[in-house]
Amino acid sequence: QVQLVESGGGLVQPGGSLRLSCAASGFTFSIYDMSWYRQAPGKERELVARISNVGSTFYADSVKGRFGISRENAKNTLYLQMNVLKPEDTAVYYCASRPPGSPVPGYWGQGTQVTVSS
Repeated sequence: QVQLVESGGGLVQPGGSLRLSCAASGFTFSIYDMSWYRQAPGKERELVARISNVGSTFYADSVKGRFGISRENAKNTLYLQMNVLKPEDTAVYYCASRPPGSPVPGYWGQGTQVTVSS
């Protein structure tokens, strides 16, 4: 059974930090590209960051320099370190996996809520 379970979301003040985790199971994690997406109310889901199976990273312009994506293949876990958080970062954050050779994600987690507010 393929499963992606996000955790680490919560309420944080502007300028604060959070680290999200995504625990993966049921597939060969180490060969999959992994991504974080987010969706705010009334807005489209957007790609936040991606890390390839060889460690190459991509960040949306809106988070570059503030967020860091990483993975620990031995633990089948994906992370998103979020620093200098802004109210506009408020969204549900989703973990997604992309199989080898696929242009689109194959699996999605249930999401974790991040709220940035004073």
